Amino acid sequence: MNNQLQFDFDVNKENNTIHVRREFNAPPQKVWAAWTKSELLDQWWAPKPWRAETKSMDFTVGGYWLYAMVGPKGEKQFCKVDFLTIEQQKSFSTTSAFVDENGVDQKTLPAAEWKNTFNNKGNGTLVDIMIKYDTLEDLETIIKMGFKEGFTMGLGNLDELLAL
Repeated sequence: MNNQLQFDFDVNKENNTIHVRREFNAPPQKVWAAWTKSELLDQWWAPKPWRAETKSMDFTVGGYWLYAMVGPKGEKQFCKVDFLTIEQQKSFSTTSAFVDENGVDQKTLPAAEWKNTFNNKGNGTLVDIMIKYDTLEDLETIIKMGFKEGFTMGLGNLDELLAL
């Protein structure tokens, strides 16, 4: 594989979507594990200097991941990811929302639907991520919050974890 890994980040304001395609220099099984095991997610999901801290995770259809993004001063923003579909080692879909520490959606920030697909690409893996918001206002709120920059940093953390 060449040294230039694919990374595309496209915002479609007509469909209220963000489409991310990101290649990793690791086999699909390893990349899948990093996206589906809380002990690995906690190591890469948050952009530094923040960190992710799992409160509970049940990676099954109907299960969920409740975690906090923990800031450098100890501040916490909780999020909940509900697993809607899982095709082992290939794809999973979720809803994702900002919640309180008990997992209750406070409806203060936009929720999203995610579909993550994992594709074997030579010696690596291409992860195709489609994120859909209910409204253009929701999409723009997330963009203004720095989602592109934060998610890009998190994916860079994943590169570092996969290299270990």
